[in-house]
Amino acid sequence: MKPIQVGLLGIGTVGSGTFKVLQRNQEEIKRRAGRGIEITMVADLDVARAKAEVGEGVQVVNDARAVIANPAIDIVIELIGGYGIARELVLEAIAAGKHVVTANKALLAVHGTEIFAAAHAKGVMVAFEAAVAGGIPIIKALREGLTANSIQWIAGIINGTTNFILSEMRDKGLDFATVLKEAQRLGYAEADPTFDIEGVDAAHKVTLMSAIAFGIPVQFDKAHVEGITKLAAQDIKYAEQLGYRIKLLGVTKRKAQGIELRVHPSLVPSKRLLANVEGAMNAVVVNGDAVGTTLYYGKGAGSEPTASAVIADLVDVTRLHTADAAHRVPHLAFHPDSMSDLQILPMSEVVTSYYLRLRVADEAGVLAQVTGLLANAGISIDAVLQREADEVGGEGSTQTDLIILTHDTREGTLNDALAQLQALPTVLAPIVRIRKEELS
Repeated sequence: MKPIQVGLLGIGTVGSGTFKVLQRNQEEIKRRAGRGIEITMVADLDVARAKAEVGEGVQVVNDARAVIANPAIDIVIELIGGYGIARELVLEAIAAGKHVVTANKALLAVHGTEIFAAAHAKGVMVAFEAAVAGGIPIIKALREGLTANSIQWIAGIINGTTNFILSEMRDKGLDFATVLKEAQRLGYAEADPTFDIEGVDAAHKVTLMSAIAFGIPVQFDKAHVEGITKLAAQDIKYAEQLGYRIKLLGVTKRKAQGIELRVHPSLVPSKRLLANVEGAMNAVVVNGDAVGTTLYYGKGAGSEPTASAVIADLVDVTRLHTADAAHRVPHLAFHPDSMSDLQILPMSEVVTSYYLRLRVADEAGVLAQVTGLLANAGISIDAVLQREADEVGGEGSTQTDLIILTHDTREGTLNDALAQLQALPTVLAPIVRIRKEELS
């Protein structure tokens, strides 16, 4: 059978890895797909560099639309990234009857509803395994492997840059700014790391997983997003003393009132597998009613790990290329006419437990005043840790840190209590609040 022909838009880190892995493992991939898969056309603004990557036998152009217009191309791989031109090109490829494979989580998290609807109407596939957690096949697991389950919750370390930074802060006791510079020097963080360190990248990814897990539209604009820029080294140290590690988590949960969709730093018990994911690695925990809790771990970025996911999508599309569109796996696991209208819950309605750090005056009655105010708000305390004043501020200090772990409480209730605590004259600095996820 004639090989399926693929056009590649963008041959940067992931694109070059995709080309190399496809070349290296072509015979095994052909045996699995049932026919050959060949990248026959590449579009990149740097034509000379692209030609050096792919060699002879592959047509290289500087216009992505020339790839889309080529009637011989069956599948278009979009590796340009971003929201702008990538959206136009993907929609044009769909309109031209091409299947699309993309690693662009930002595009799908923001414009996925439009793109999937266009693909459904045209009877083509949009595959995006590489958009979430690099080489970890989490999309396939959620969409196919766990299809018998009612998914209850997902929690993931899905940004390697932030996990590397938090691991270094914990191991070396360094502050955020120092570790960020080191991460940039080592190539773990971009020159402009905003999307990573502010939690946006993780929010794109958990938005896609939430849609697949619960059969809801992609709704990135309703996600709660916090990054790690305000984390202090002492909070990482205190968390460790209490038996926890701080991780930037993407969390989505099914609740009776709706769906939780949030990204923020979280205390995770040190005994949990997720707490022990270090460096730039990724991991996702999924809880289903039938299977229980499952863990998916691996490299979340990089040339060949991400290429592994891109090529897995190419194989899937190749296998199903001639299949009736109605019998393919739906983009978001649920058939488009069976999507749920469950609302995304505002953070004020989320129920979880908390770590609180209060810098307070080192005088009698302060602890009783703080715990009494929390009790009056109906917030139950799990543990209290009070530091020695000279340990916090040096010999003769009149200030100390009071660390409180709460039981589950509604965030809106806690917000009201924190406002009252902050107004106390004995509370001397802004209160630090970090959410806690037991993942049990």
